[in-house]
Amino acid sequence: MNELSEKLKLLPTNPGVYVMLDSQNQVIYVGKAKNLKNRVRQYFFSGVKTEKVMAMVSHIADFYYIITPSEIDALSLENNLIKKHKPKYNILLKDDKTYPYLKIDLKSDYPNFTITRKLKKDGAKYFGPFMGGISVNEVLSLVNGVFKLRPCDKKLNKVKPLKPCLNYHLKNCLAPCAFLVSKEEYRERVDKAIAFLSGEVEETEKLLKEEMLLRAEREEFERALKCKELLSSLEKIKLKRITSLNKFIDADVIFHKTNGIYSVINLLVVRKGRMLGSKNFSMNALLTEDSQVISQFISGYYRENSDIPEEIILPCELEDSSLLEDYFKKIIKVNVNILHAKQGVRKQLLDMAEINAEEHLSVAVDRIKHKEDMTVKACEHLQKRLGLKNYPKRMECYDISNISGVDKVGSMVVFIDGEKEPNEYRRFKITSFDGPDDFRSLREVLTRRFNKLSEDDEKFPKPDLIVIDGGKGQLSTIVEVFKEFNVEDIDLISLAEREEEVFLPNRSEPVIFERRDYALRMLQRIRDEAHRFAITYHRTLRGKRALSSVLDEIEGLGKVKVKALLEEFKDISGIANAKKEELIKVKGIGEKQAENIIRKLKEKGLK
Repeated sequence: MNELSEKLKLLPTNPGVYVMLDSQNQVIYVGKAKNLKNRVRQYFFSGVKTEKVMAMVSHIADFYYIITPSEIDALSLENNLIKKHKPKYNILLKDDKTYPYLKIDLKSDYPNFTITRKLKKDGAKYFGPFMGGISVNEVLSLVNGVFKLRPCDKKLNKVKPLKPCLNYHLKNCLAPCAFLVSKEEYRERVDKAIAFLSGEVEETEKLLKEEMLLRAEREEFERALKCKELLSSLEKIKLKRITSLNKFIDADVIFHKTNGIYSVINLLVVRKGRMLGSKNFSMNALLTEDSQVISQFISGYYRENSDIPEEIILPCELEDSSLLEDYFKKIIKVNVNILHAKQGVRKQLLDMAEINAEEHLSVAVDRIKHKEDMTVKACEHLQKRLGLKNYPKRMECYDISNISGVDKVGSMVVFIDGEKEPNEYRRFKITSFDGPDDFRSLREVLTRRFNKLSEDDEKFPKPDLIVIDGGKGQLSTIVEVFKEFNVEDIDLISLAEREEEVFLPNRSEPVIFERRDYALRMLQRIRDEAHRFAITYHRTLRGKRALSSVLDEIEGLGKVKVKALLEEFKDISGIANAKKEELIKVKGIGEKQAENIIRKLKEKGLK
């Protein structure tokens, strides 16, 4: 504490970011400050603290800070560091559900709507989220049915027209693939579809009613019935309108509720005056004051979210609301108005968010406790039971997959604080030798991994614990790799599948966990995930090799034509399901060659 006291005296009064470290030099908390000296000293010298803050402070062994030119720069840097380190005591957003959106890429000549659950800052336009009883599939069917936009994502040939598919003959598509509609007319329909999804439903309702009457007069009763079904779907969407809201209101409504130990954020989503539903976020409450929690939530949530409303409605004043508005404007490049609603319809929306937050907190506490037992507490127990040097914040597990030494692959999966982190997964193609040898394969994979340790700490962070799928033999192989690279600050264990025994270096006997032990279950989860990831990659390589082998046997089918076939049909099953007429449309494929492809695939049992 003496060293900390000296560092506290030297803190500057500038704005910046402070980073708290534990005894193992792990980042446990990242915060921003208008005045670094005042803010950081509060943790050690202020009077009353919450239980969570006291727990965090008790784990602080050191800290460092970064001075920034302004508060906005501090806010931006804080977000980046939280994203990088995922500190234990920061608000790490885990949405209880991932809701679907409709996406359209307007850079395309003939854009189409697709369903996605991931919002990206890729220049595309997103509509949603679709929740609260509104089916995204129904909305997509309604949009395509009314405006006759193409439902497929087929790559269109800009020079050679394709043959119209069944959707065109059923009058469900204008067939831009066959050049049967101009870019201008198609774009006009896209603009109308966008207007509809933006809340202007009256024009769409009018179009549907007119078409239904026209089809009925012509005795095209199936088409008339289809229009009636689409009108029913439209009515469901209209019912979501909040009648007392101005139709142009576009807002997220945020309410925070805590019991002092756990917290929830309820976020109501209102777009163009229509209530789309709500999202709940569960979290541990290091911060308990509404304004602090909401402020940190806003800066974290909208950093990764491209669906940003015109207004953010809150139950309290934020000390840094103007800072956040500047952050949106200068960093995210959007204008957002942050409001403290005290009366009127916005206050009614807050009341609704409060009810949702209270209800979610009441049922979420047990679930949060169970999740903690399965993740963070399982990590703590694993460290204690095995006598590990490190708290296993970042665990990496490795597995090998092959059949008779062919298409040998290795997998690396990553768990952070006991939860899988798929973005960090890596896969390896074994290339240094021929034939089956899992031990040599593991050696190659870990050698390649350790070569990355000194290259890029951000892209390839150092693990705290490496888990090997296997027994003593596999473990001994990797111990040799550890010695070669002089690695002493990473823990190593192996998990033998048959008896679920845990082996450690320099111990002759395995550690046996009870079958219901959460630490063992966590090890089983990461081992099974590594196994799944390795097998998936192995099957992908095997499928590509099989495809290459089959297509190589077809006379006159070179790399260029194979590439053209794959661009058109995606994979071997797509080619196998294609008709001769569809194959001929691919550049370079004539009638005779199409027949050869079909015959060869039939011989191989693929068609």
